[in-house]
Amino acid sequence: MAGQEEAPLEPTRSLVLDANILLRAVLGVRVRKLIVQYSERVALFTPSLCLRDAQAYLPRIAKQRVWDPKPSLELLEALNVHFHVVDSALYEHFEGQARRRIAGRDEQDWPVIALALALQCPVWTEDADFFGSGVPTWTTRTVELYLRRES
Repeated sequence: MAGQEEAPLEPTRSLVLDANILLRAVLGVRVRKLIVQYSERVALFTPSLCLRDAQAYLPRIAKQRVWDPKPSLELLEALNVHFHVVDSALYEHFEGQARRRIAGRDEQDWPVIALALALQCPVWTEDADFFGSGVPTWTTRTVELYLRRES
C-alpha cells in the first residue's frame, strides 16, 4: 500500500564468518559489499576469537604494507553492525566434536566449526582446512549463490 513502510525482512538463513573473511571485508571491496548487501536477509555470525584475530592481524598487515592501521581497525569496527560476534559460551559444548572434525589441520579454527555446529549453518571462509570437516563451506567465489537464494 502506498504510504506504508515495509517491515524489515527477518533473516531466514545464517552463515558463520571466518577471520579471513573479516580481513577481506576490510582489505578488499567484494567481501565488504556482500556482507553489507546481504546482512539484513542472512544472519551473519563470527566467534569472538575471529574478531580478535582480525584485530590482531590488521596492524601486522599494515606494518608490512607501510600504512596506518587505524583506518582499517575503524572499518572493521564499523562493519560490526552487519554481523553478530558470538562468545564461546554459545558453542563451547561443541568443542570436542569440532576439534575432531578439523584434526590434523589447523585445530585453532575449532571455534568456527563449533559455532557452525551450534547454529546448524555453513561457514564462509577461504581456508581450505575447513573443507572436509562435515560442515557446509562456502568461498567468496561461490557464497553469493547461498546469500541470494530465496527462502
